[in-house]
Amino acid sequence: MLAIGSPAWFPEHMASSSSVEIPGQHPGENNVSNLAGRLNWLRAGVLGANDGIVSVAAVVVGVAGATTSVPAIATAGVAALVGGAISMALGEYVSVSSQSDSQRALIAKERQELIDSPEEELEELAGLFQAKGLSSETARLVAVELTETDALRAHLSEELGISEDEVVSAWHAAWVSALSFTLGAVLPLIAVLLPVGAARVPVTFGAVLIALAVTGALGAKVGGASVGRSVVRVVVGGAAALAFTFLIGTLLGASGLV
Repeated sequence: MLAIGSPAWFPEHMASSSSVEIPGQHPGENNVSNLAGRLNWLRAGVLGANDGIVSVAAVVVGVAGATTSVPAIATAGVAALVGGAISMALGEYVSVSSQSDSQRALIAKERQELIDSPEEELEELAGLFQAKGLSSETARLVAVELTETDALRAHLSEELGISEDEVVSAWHAAWVSALSFTLGAVLPLIAVLLPVGAARVPVTFGAVLIALAVTGALGAKVGGASVGRSVVRVVVGGAAALAFTFLIGTLLGASGLV
């Protein structure tokens, strides 16, 4: 299971990285750290809302296909919302904890290597630049200047492709995921409970597909992808999930098993 973000939970390192100005950079062009921050925001936000919308909508529509009992539909929807939010939080906490632990271990190892063998590390950094096409003299000059400025940052970037600023809090990620899922899940729950009678399922279908179109477009804009393709993908997928669960619920209801 995978909210639409706000400054309250927007990670500090993402905000700082996106504000870095690079000489000669074209207006509106993403640098690496800027793009990474936006993609992390996309993953933790928009995808979380999408999962909340689709997961809970599928549950309530499936139950609505089997029974017209409002208490049963509400109970299933609330259970799906709470269970999904907890599952999201736990999954994100475990995932980010593992990633953060690995990053911290690599950073500590690199820091110790710079203390134990600075000359060897300098030669290694110069070799990395030379492998990218710089002459040996230029590569060493660049390595020396970067080492004098921030040796650890230079080695982490060139050797490992990471930064100290990119180590994310697992607790922070867990709360963001739970919140994003909950915000998305509230929509189908409200949509299925407010209408009465036969309008319940069609209204839920319509509200969910519109919401998915909006989040799909937002996700595409944030990630710089095709808006049309993204919207079609999430709307078709969401519609298929709802149709399938409604069909199963209807068959179960007609069979007398529920």
